[in-house]
Amino acid sequence: MKKVFFIYSFLFAFAVQAQIKHVVAKGESVYQIAKKYQVTPYDIYRLNPDAENGIQENTTLLIPKAGSNSSGITHKVVAKETLFSIAKKYNVAVSDIENWNKETLKEGLKIDQEIYVSKPSATNKTIASKEIKPVDVVKEEKVKTSTSTFSHTVVAQETKYGIATKYGISVEELEKLNPQIVEGLKVGEILKIKTTQEKKVSIVGKGQYEVQPKETLFSLSKKLNVSQEDLLDLNPELKEGLKEGMVLNIPSRKITRDSIFSAKSKVDLLKTVDKTSQKELVLFLPFNINKIENDSLKTKTEHLKTNKFLNLTLDFYAGALMAIDSAKVLGLPVNIKIYDVESSKYSSNVASIIAKNDFSKVDAVIGPFQNSHVENTAQLLSKYNIPVISPLSKEKGLALPNLYYAIPSEEKLKANLFTHFKEKNGNVVAIISTKKTASRDYLTSNFPETKLATFNDKGALDIANLKTQLVKGKPNFVILEIEKAGTILSITNTLKNLQKEYEIQLVVFEVYDALNFEEIPIKNLTALKMMYPSANKVITTPEEFIFAKEFKKDNNISPNTAAVKGFDITFDTILRICQEEGFVDSVSKYKTEYVENSFDYSNENGANNNNGCYLLYYDNDLTIKQVR
Repeated sequence: MKKVFFIYSFLFAFAVQAQIKHVVAKGESVYQIAKKYQVTPYDIYRLNPDAENGIQENTTLLIPKAGSNSSGITHKVVAKETLFSIAKKYNVAVSDIENWNKETLKEGLKIDQEIYVSKPSATNKTIASKEIKPVDVVKEEKVKTSTSTFSHTVVAQETKYGIATKYGISVEELEKLNPQIVEGLKVGEILKIKTTQEKKVSIVGKGQYEVQPKETLFSLSKKLNVSQEDLLDLNPELKEGLKEGMVLNIPSRKITRDSIFSAKSKVDLLKTVDKTSQKELVLFLPFNINKIENDSLKTKTEHLKTNKFLNLTLDFYAGALMAIDSAKVLGLPVNIKIYDVESSKYSSNVASIIAKNDFSKVDAVIGPFQNSHVENTAQLLSKYNIPVISPLSKEKGLALPNLYYAIPSEEKLKANLFTHFKEKNGNVVAIISTKKTASRDYLTSNFPETKLATFNDKGALDIANLKTQLVKGKPNFVILEIEKAGTILSITNTLKNLQKEYEIQLVVFEVYDALNFEEIPIKNLTALKMMYPSANKVITTPEEFIFAKEFKKDNNISPNTAAVKGFDITFDTILRICQEEGFVDSVSKYKTEYVENSFDYSNENGANNNNGCYLLYYDNDLTIKQVR
């Protein structure tokens, strides 16, 4: 018999026709079901409280019909409330509130205003409420234009229309700038983008503010959420200097539209931390302490020797602890909670932890490690709009609005390589083993301009054919994917000899095990300056060496990749939640970089991915250096 979640008795007051019964299919999540019926996860949890602990196949859920609440729920705005705080209160997205109140919020959020916090019916979109009209209404409009020229690298599934729309130009303009795309786009192709940037600022309404002691123009712009330029426009006297007691005109609402995409600038978030309000950060780390203590066959020491996943967790935790200690030293107002996630490949206690603890005031969550569990965490916490950071998973699953993948995808790393090839006007040749069909298919589908080397009847590289594919007078990037060490040795020797005639650089998608066999001299790889994409850079600055030194001092071992990620991801998250605009707005504006990792998040097809990656190469002095 199918299990039906227990429903509180008062919920039966809803009309039967306002609900739908849904039987959970294998692998379905609450988020997917909510999306299917055009409701929010909160709507499902409201009718099915037990669903917060997770859902199982063949379970029956009650789903409210979209738009069944025809009147819509309204909220009266009080002092100091923001769209974010209201969204959090009603477990909805800020974007939804903006969509439901487009006309009402045209001039911003105002005290005593009534807004919809649930979807209204089409016939009831205007709230008959008391509108607060600003006194001394001012309407100013300024238009500033500038021409920008830059490039765009075509990625898989992009269209000319999509690219043109992204940069605010027409398809015709895009084709005129790039005649080669008239017949179609090629993945990896670099397009020229030349646009007129039009910045239109409308200031509607005007308030006043009295300057307090020790305030600066910069601190005021941050505090009032307006640009210094707008303050100067409304208050010409500021050109003579800011003085305590001055009464300034400030815009009550500023609407800014930029007609082109702006690249993020790399910033030091330490300079703009807000220490005025307490923040909450949660880490979900899979220690599995109960499982270890209940394992009668192995001692804890044996677990440490044999359990690779536990060691990964402990390394990440050691790095995270250094980030937490650094935050304390800096006086950042962050309260940290760490939960032990008991997990296996297919199950975890995340839902139980969330159900038993109050997460309503949490500003961000890091973890768990496994992709399926971090997706479940993001779904369960979506009602609070809490950012959930996936710290170690390379796998990209569901595109959830509050889920952020901190590890760049394999596709992004490879695309970074081909962007470099294009920038250098390079010739690309791939020597791929006949057994590596997936790599061949990938190159053919995504980078069709790549030339594929051939092998003779005996399985050896056809050198004569390879020479016809190389080009003199330009860089030749030779991609190598061969599984046998002996074959790698032979090919690298051949490429070294060909360097007398051609400019050749060896490229691999990753430094795989076969390259590290003793029979392959390291001088072969350094002579060919073997290049590869990486999510991690090389430690070079004094500050980065200090981190490594302090970590070794505390842990009696040098930090590995997992430990550095533990520090970088945790410290980046702490600094972002301590910004006045919060984590979500921070990742949309700023790129950051720490010991080994860079964080440059962007939303691609609904998923929040980190694009921060590097190109590294083996140099003749036997060190690894950074291309970019």
